[in-house]
Amino acid sequence: MSKRITFSQGFSSLLLWSVLSAAFIGPGTVTTCSQAGAAYRLQLLWALSFSTIAAIILQETAARMTIASGKNLGQIIAIKYGGVQGRNIKLALFIAVAFGCAAYQTGNLLGAISGVLLFLPDLSRVWITLVLALGCAALLWINNFQVLSRALSILVAVMGVAFIYVAIQVPAGLGEWAQNLVLPSFPEGSGLLIIGLIGTTIVPYNLFLGSSIGHGQSLAEMRWGIVLAVGIGGIISIAILAAGILITGAYSYEALSAALEAKLGILGIVLFGTGLFAAGFSSAITAPLAAAVTAQSLFSSESKADWSAHSRNFRLVWGAVLITGTLFGSLGIRPIPAIVVAQAINGVLLPLVTIALLFAANDKKLLGAAYANGFWSNFFTLIIVGVTCFLGLNNIWSAINKVGLFLPNNAIVPIWVMGVLTAITILGLAWRFLIKNNRE
Repeated sequence: MSKRITFSQGFSSLLLWSVLSAAFIGPGTVTTCSQAGAAYRLQLLWALSFSTIAAIILQETAARMTIASGKNLGQIIAIKYGGVQGRNIKLALFIAVAFGCAAYQTGNLLGAISGVLLFLPDLSRVWITLVLALGCAALLWINNFQVLSRALSILVAVMGVAFIYVAIQVPAGLGEWAQNLVLPSFPEGSGLLIIGLIGTTIVPYNLFLGSSIGHGQSLAEMRWGIVLAVGIGGIISIAILAAGILITGAYSYEALSAALEAKLGILGIVLFGTGLFAAGFSSAITAPLAAAVTAQSLFSSESKADWSAHSRNFRLVWGAVLITGTLFGSLGIRPIPAIVVAQAINGVLLPLVTIALLFAANDKKLLGAAYANGFWSNFFTLIIVGVTCFLGLNNIWSAINKVGLFLPNNAIVPIWVMGVLTAITILGLAWRFLIKNNRE
């Protein structure tokens, strides 16, 4: 198999995999990244550089497994884990992904609503929510939304270009950029935003959606496509964070819109409003669909029930996610805190999905020695598990600690406890996948 690909092959692969970058550039990315820039300047850039690289590694693993086996990620997990234990693992994975999709869905609708309200502030939030939800339901029911999704993705991409143009003008030197892209820092009160930045970039359901995209591609084409598509998404996310530095006063969508207007004129408001709406509405279709596709891939292989796209089971799953998002979206919840929390929830769930992926990617009987994870793939995946596990555990502790259930606020001891728990987990996995695998 040739390791070199032509320009046309690389460009075609980029277009094929661009669905990944379009999927994670939603309202959550715009909100979390710009708020991080507004609050901490470029100090949290490292979270985006880390999560972009991590997303590339995990997506490559999922796609490589599909190329090797001819099956998507859910089917691979279903084959690997049989019996009662397997059913419990698959159920736990589905609940984790579906819960994350429901959290995303609330943020997606709130983001789309906010985009509309930037132009039409007098409209009823409840009525906008219901109209958007009905539109999503209709498109999901007929299962024919590809053309609309592509059009919305173009609007999101144009908004991304606008953010890149604005980011170039941010008053920051190359030294500040380079330092914050590489060196981790944890400013006081930044824990929720850090795990949110990771959760909005490494989207767990993208692993299931993206695992089947590589069918028919060579490893070289697949890898170039993922690197370019996810890399572009990461660059846009970094640009959004940098643009957040220009916000003056309290953070809000209106303040971010004003910052863009200062650099681009009225065009900035138009691009931001339409882009925010497009990102929210397209993602509001993708999140329920992703939950249903995950259930389909996990349960259809050993179930007699119908899991086709027009089946009752498939529609019940995406309907439950859509209804949950609609319910919370119509309750008058403030969009920005809700969206940041949704990204943090997905960041906390990420280690569970990553560990399941790690076990499946090391099954040489299923994938063959040539396609199963090697030493370095396992090494970097373990780093991802370790970082996300530590941040997730600390984020959970922070939430508990703030209500004063156990120790005084800002207690130091639990940080060491979380570090020990993470270390024990990683050492156990390292023994299994680095040392024991190397001896076999």
